[in-house]
Amino acid sequence: MSPHQYRRRVAVIGTGAIVSGSHLPALTAHADRAELVAAVDVDQARLDAFRELAGGEVAGYTSVDAMLDAVHPDLVLIGTPPSLHREQTVAALKAGAWVLCEKPLCLSLAEYDEIAAAEEASGGYASVVFQHRYGSGAVHARELITGGGLGAPLVAHCQTTWHRDAAYYAVPWRGTWASEGGGPTMGHGIHQYDLLLHLLGPWTEIRAMAARLVHDTESEDVSTALVRFANGALATVVNSVLSPHEVSRIRVDCADATVELTHLYGHRNEDWVYTPAPHVPADRAAAWRTPDADVPSSHTAQLG
Repeated sequence: MSPHQYRRRVAVIGTGAIVSGSHLPALTAHADRAELVAAVDVDQARLDAFRELAGGEVAGYTSVDAMLDAVHPDLVLIGTPPSLHREQTVAALKAGAWVLCEKPLCLSLAEYDEIAAAEEASGGYASVVFQHRYGSGAVHARELITGGGLGAPLVAHCQTTWHRDAAYYAVPWRGTWASEGGGPTMGHGIHQYDLLLHLLGPWTEIRAMAARLVHDTESEDVSTALVRFANGALATVVNSVLSPHEVSRIRVDCADATVELTHLYGHRNEDWVYTPAPHVPADRAAAWRTPDADVPSSHTAQLG
């Protein structure tokens, strides 16, 4: 039997909006390779609603350990508040499962070390949901930049300027160091940061500022940074949850072209624009057009 013929038995931990709205459609799209067999939530009513939404025979549990002992899933998808990620990821790895966890994976380098140790001990693998890498536009841009097709990367801008109100931060686990680990730097802009790193590679130097200007939270509500990359490129980064006009944006100026992505919570091919430098022949620039296949960035793309 080929790997693609074997249906992985999947469990979800947490059944809130991100799991019901993004992970469940992803599992449905890949039903030929993934079977949802169990769900965990401490809120029985929410768990029951999710099981009804999922259809089929999805077992329900209010305890992670009880689910792992009974089900022994191949893959665990984690969509709980950030402070629970390290404990639940380690538990799933120890139970023999692989893990796909919502960002942030953990709240400190010490927690990261625990997860890495659990990976090594179990032979399993823990990954993080960074779905913007997996849209066809991002795949194409990375191939062009890393392959030198646009010339050397020189200057970049990374922007996540969103808006969140007081009601958003009224949810108990949001806005505290203990439960969220940080403000929008950890919870919102992290997707654009990851895509910038995916396009430009490792960074070598960073200078940053953060502030709490509006929201009644322990953590910041705006942050900015200057970043130097190993390839010599310099970047500016801005992240906010104070911005009435919401936008997510990455721009990379290379020696032969500027590539720009402008979107909000997900991108398609049409969101990527290539502007050739004046010296670039038209036929060369034409080859930069995004591919015919249009795969939106999504949990479905990453799960695949």
